Amino acid sequence: MNSFFKLAPLRRSLRPPLRRSLRPSLRPSLRRLAAGSTCLLACLSTLPGTAQVRPGPSEVAAFQGLHAAAQQGDTGKIVKLLADKADVNARASNGRTPVHVATFARQREAIKALAQGGGDLNLLENDRYDGVTIASVADDEDTLRTLLSLGASAKQTTSRYDGTALIAAAHLGHDGVVRQLIKAGAPLDHVNNLHWTAVIESIVLGDGGPRHQATLKALIDAKANLQLTDRSGATPLQLAKSRGFAQMVKMLEVAGAR
Repeated sequence: MNSFFKLAPLRRSLRPPLRRSLRPSLRPSLRRLAAGSTCLLACLSTLPGTAQVRPGPSEVAAFQGLHAAAQQGDTGKIVKLLADKADVNARASNGRTPVHVATFARQREAIKALAQGGGDLNLLENDRYDGVTIASVADDEDTLRTLLSLGASAKQTTSRYDGTALIAAAHLGHDGVVRQLIKAGAPLDHVNNLHWTAVIESIVLGDGGPRHQATLKALIDAKANLQLTDRSGATPLQLAKSRGFAQMVKMLEVAGAR
């Protein structure tokens, strides 16, 4: 994996006289960026290849009752089962409720029926994802809109990284999702256990392309804090510069980031 911070060539190119000529005030910044590269690569090595694991074929085949009806989007069966006192928040494999199953399956009418029957839209499954985060990671704006309209929270702490749906969406460059979550009151400056915010993840885990740029713009427009640093002390602006993301650098500088 290539380092996000290509400091080795930079250090080699700084001949001793030039190194000595660097202003003392710049040396701590270079040291922080060098340390940050090691920290960032270590953190990235722990991130899963996919943020979530959808129910697999064997899991789906084992669904019964409300879980099966949710997977199939069978609202008539959902209503009947609820009338017969089925547990609307029952847990299946991986701790998933019918709401989780319907969200993964993009069965929006099923979600509505479950919510009307008392389904808790904010429960976490075993991997600590709620419906809002599941839809956000899937870039499923319609299902997210349904969940939020029914009262699901955009403010929960989710995932093994103690993050939020907003951080997950920013990581993936799901700009439309990001705008919905911001409108729904998602915490803009939440810091996860990797010491990253949504702004930072849009940079260090993004590709610098149009969708990640749109994501960063949405966060800037919402007045997210642009000075919060990663664990090594690097600011979003420094991180964008280190990645060579010129458009992001320009956006941050125009917004007053340092």
